[in-house]
Amino acid sequence: MIGVVLSNRYKIEELIGEGSTATVYRALDQRLQRHVAVKVLLPHVHDTTRKRFRAEALAVAKLSHPNIMAVYDVNIDDDHEYIVVELIKGRPLYHYIPSKPEVVASFGRQICLALDYAHANDVIHRDIKPANIYVTDDGVVKIMDFGLAIGRDTKRLTAQGTIIGTPAYLSPEQAQGFKLDPRTDIYTTGVVLYELLVGELPFDADDITSILLQQVKKPPTPPSVIMSTPVPEKLEQVILKSMEKKPQDRYQTAGEMAQLLGEFITEYTGVSVSTQEAPVSSDTQTQEAGAKTITVVLADDHVILRTSLSLFLDSCEGIKVVGEAANGDEAYKTVQEFKPRVLLLDLNMPGTSGLTILPRLRQDFPDLKILVLTGRDENIYIMKALRAGANGYILKTIEEKELQLAVEDVAAGNMVLGHGVAEKVVAGLGQIEKEPLDAIERDILLCVAAGLDKPTIAHRMGMPEDEVTSALIQIIDTLKVKSETDAALMALRAGWISLDEVHNF
Repeated sequence: MIGVVLSNRYKIEELIGEGSTATVYRALDQRLQRHVAVKVLLPHVHDTTRKRFRAEALAVAKLSHPNIMAVYDVNIDDDHEYIVVELIKGRPLYHYIPSKPEVVASFGRQICLALDYAHANDVIHRDIKPANIYVTDDGVVKIMDFGLAIGRDTKRLTAQGTIIGTPAYLSPEQAQGFKLDPRTDIYTTGVVLYELLVGELPFDADDITSILLQQVKKPPTPPSVIMSTPVPEKLEQVILKSMEKKPQDRYQTAGEMAQLLGEFITEYTGVSVSTQEAPVSSDTQTQEAGAKTITVVLADDHVILRTSLSLFLDSCEGIKVVGEAANGDEAYKTVQEFKPRVLLLDLNMPGTSGLTILPRLRQDFPDLKILVLTGRDENIYIMKALRAGANGYILKTIEEKELQLAVEDVAAGNMVLGHGVAEKVVAGLGQIEKEPLDAIERDILLCVAAGLDKPTIAHRMGMPEDEVTSALIQIIDTLKVKSETDAALMALRAGWISLDEVHNF
């Protein structure tokens, strides 16, 4: 369908995904000049599936919430039945399994806020699972796929007693085919948060019957019993209560659960949360508020930290956060879009790291001031960042007032080195001999040291596998060693990569 224009309006541009009942495309809405996602029903599907497809559009169309995927249009064109929805740029929730407690709570809170709103509008999702939840590049949760949603006035599309949904995430009442109410979504949200925290499902087996029996009869093993790292008691209590077998023993509303998750975030991180999560504004007019305003982009993979920094910096007179990113590639795109004066850049992020993208940012955006904000105080990191063109280097232990001054000083064109960093530079950091590897070669060797094979390295680096192979051959030749393993060992001994990086990979 690439190139097809549906209803003389939606031009299909790219295939996004395929399922058993529908195909999803990226399309251009030629009337409003914006990109959207178009979900096209496959031909010859069962009539019940067709009705469920239409029910999804009707269920979501009446909902307007920042944590729920928006539906823009539903139509039929030349036997193509389709729904036009918000194009979400991000990753599915399963990408974040497992996550730290504060991230689990943040995502869970947003899910609960969305469900509380949906329930208030008589919509029960019935299919909450990681594949149906996306996290945008700004850390905003978006609940998707309301194909199984039912409402108080919705005609039932499955017979009473029929089980429908994903077994590992079914509530006990779903597993038994009982009548459902909003508390079924609370249970499945608990299963999702359990998996997000622990890294594995609470109930799993080789056959569906065993899973259903566990959902109905077996209590979940507390995360604190399974995990090797400490589990915050309050977060564990919230998750376990949401997974009580009897609906009356769970939280009675998703809003109640959201409130408790918000309280946990505040207690655990010291960062207060607002009543409602909202996406970061993309209004570029904020950049033109005046020449004195310092526009900032935050690049850090820790959502809670970004939120904390954003709230603080936005409260500082003359500073405005205009965008956020979770890795190096997103940082580049966000800088390209918003043209900030200052980029606060973490060095160690998943995918393309800050250290890898820094030289490219310096080359392509010469007027951008890059202030490294990291937890790494090792000489090798400081040397690499400053040689790559960073305008400043400060540690995450910095006081808030000092952070504000650092942003202002860097924006004014000054070099800023935080406490503990300046001393290392003065002590002769600049005398360290230049390493023979570029940033991409270094990251490839880090992958080798972490035990990844070439296909996995290629996927992680976003490179064709033959380019990874060529790069490794070049590295072996440059370092005059016999194998890629020897090259990785040499990089470790020389300090070009650190054991901490390998351990935290």
